[in-house]
Amino acid sequence: MRFSHFDYHAPTTIDEAIALLQSKGPGARVMAGGTDLLIKMRHAGLKPTAIISLKRIPGLNTIAFDEKRGLIIGATALLADVANHPDIIKHYPTIAEAARGTANAQVRNMGTVVGNLCNASPSADNAPTLLAMGAEVYIKGPAGPRTLPLERFFKGPGVTALEPFEIVTSIHIPILPPHSGTAYLSLSARGKLDCTAVGAGVLLTVKEKVCEYLRIFISACGPTVIRAGRAEEIIRGKELTVDAIDKAGAEASWETRPITDVRASADYRSKMVAVLTRRALRQAHQIALERNRHSEK
Repeated sequence: MRFSHFDYHAPTTIDEAIALLQSKGPGARVMAGGTDLLIKMRHAGLKPTAIISLKRIPGLNTIAFDEKRGLIIGATALLADVANHPDIIKHYPTIAEAARGTANAQVRNMGTVVGNLCNASPSADNAPTLLAMGAEVYIKGPAGPRTLPLERFFKGPGVTALEPFEIVTSIHIPILPPHSGTAYLSLSARGKLDCTAVGAGVLLTVKEKVCEYLRIFISACGPTVIRAGRAEEIIRGKELTVDAIDKAGAEASWETRPITDVRASADYRSKMVAVLTRRALRQAHQIALERNRHSEK
């Protein structure tokens, strides 16, 4: 299939990119890595009149960690670079794991974490973990810069909270709280080659055997990644027993709204939400306990 004609632009500043978006009209599209955009053009009938690449804008590929402020991942930072970055592996290993588990090597060497988020797919591999960690997006548009919690960024399949002519410049992940553990688990039909059929991202903190803080997010089981708030309430403030974890997994399953499609049936998804939530809670709990023991030495 041949692509329709479009103009290609490679601005060197974010302000120039915003101005191009304004001048090129509703047919203009922003490109970070291009993996999602090219698929939509080839298979979904998208016909942009202009493509505005962010690749030549200095600084947008930044990955920077600060012990007080946390982690910044720029708009054009590649999935492969996020997966292999030493600071991310050390301080945010679940982010590295999610990036490493996205699609295949070819996509990871071209695609970006921010692009994956802006695609606003309910099955995005990088969203559940970042949501659990309380990430926020840095945005710039004609009215200037603004910051938005990632939890308020997704509005529906393919729909975000971006205003006209706005561009996400980076994502910020705060320092993880003390005594914390994180986990992300997913299932797909053919390993990582297919889009995720079910995913679960968890962040929890444990002090003296009690779960003090917990965030659970489930992907591919609703119009957006879903926060399992009632499942969180079952465990928060209590000891992480086998019974409590089982009840939280069952409740997370009830909170989702899966559908049947080519990737999985609604019934399968519902059952696997409970399974992955339980496993992710156990994994995050174990990591938190190990970190607590390490900090006590």
